[in-house]
Amino acid sequence: MKRLLGLCALFSLLTGCASGVIDPDGYDQTGTASYYGAKHHGKKTASGERFNQHALTAAHRRLPFGTRVRVTNLTNDRTVVVRINDRGPYTRGRLIDVSRKAAEQLGMLRSGTARVRVQALSN
Repeated sequence: MKRLLGLCALFSLLTGCASGVIDPDGYDQTGTASYYGAKHHGKKTASGERFNQHALTAAHRRLPFGTRVRVTNLTNDRTVVVRINDRGPYTRGRLIDVSRKAAEQLGMLRSGTARVRVQALSN
């Protein structure tokens, strides 16, 4: 019984660590992007800075704050480089939330979402 409890504790610890910040080196993922704007403008982000819908920033669940990523809209091939400064997205199935300015440059304002490729850039 003690052994089983020990294994459960170890498993809990390991799964907890898995949900933390990841190494951005070589990060290259494809998924769905959405954007956030006016409703969040001026509010504090998870990094502590104020959200600016006119800046080229984004929210990602696990990439470190300050990581610069290239986001490519796979439908129209438009790209933008954004800096991660917030956590999210909180909608299931989404990979990244970009600012309104970034969404504009990606050509996804009308649709609200886009299929994207996200690649971390070396600083």
